[in-house]
Amino acid sequence: MMPATTDNGLSVLDGTQLRLLRAVDTVFRRLAEGWEAPEFRFPFLMRTRDLDTFDYYDNFPHLGLAATRLDPERVAPLLAEESRPLERIPTSVMQPTAFALPSAACYSIYADLADSVLPAPGTMRTTLGTCFRNEDHYDGLQRLLGFSMREIVRVGTEDAAKDFLGRAKDAVQALFAELGLDHRIEVATDPFFDKNSGKAKMQRLFPVKEEFVVGGLAIGSVNYHRNFFGERCSIQVDGSAAHTSCLAFGLERWVHTLTERFGSAAAAVAAVESLG
Repeated sequence: MMPATTDNGLSVLDGTQLRLLRAVDTVFRRLAEGWEAPEFRFPFLMRTRDLDTFDYYDNFPHLGLAATRLDPERVAPLLAEESRPLERIPTSVMQPTAFALPSAACYSIYADLADSVLPAPGTMRTTLGTCFRNEDHYDGLQRLLGFSMREIVRVGTEDAAKDFLGRAKDAVQALFAELGLDHRIEVATDPFFDKNSGKAKMQRLFPVKEEFVVGGLAIGSVNYHRNFFGERCSIQVDGSAAHTSCLAFGLERWVHTLTERFGSAAAAVAAVESLG
């Protein structure tokens, strides 16, 4: 059964697809447990000031979504004037907001660790977040307005952050082999770094983002942020700003990919649950 989809990026997972999503996430949580990364649950919203600290609105203005309150005194006249049901809520009845819908799960981890001093070589955390992206188009489970992202994050020394990248890539490629998924690794760019800066030149020598691509669809990535978040959030380790790296998975994209690989969501569930 295909998920119900509208043209605005909203899809519904049926029972078997949801079981597949949870089974896949169980595999990812086992990876996190093996790396001694405790799980955290963060609010769906973030403060706009925290995202602005990350240069989010400079680099991702096209993806940004805000969570705003409605002015009840202006809503009532609107309902009397507009045809029902409302297709859109005009900005005239919205109040200025201090909250936003984040497009990545790891941002909350860095904000939560702000102004902390970590013991060497650092710490690890994992979280499952609902992320939101204001894309120019949507495509079923492959591209959604709101989607589930599992991230496993390393915060620590430069060596620790880089070491995690290698271990994460090895683990994901081993998983692909177990599932019989043909894939390739593609280097992407990191918009947090100014393209004209010295850091951008370093990026060409050491890629900051590599995506795991199956059938033309990126279903996961490893990311190295150097000390960007450590500096912006004042996270210290071993006397310096912490370096960070992360492993990220888009769960609905895995549901799509595994359903295609095994012919049905039910068959995909059986394959994933049989993994050692």
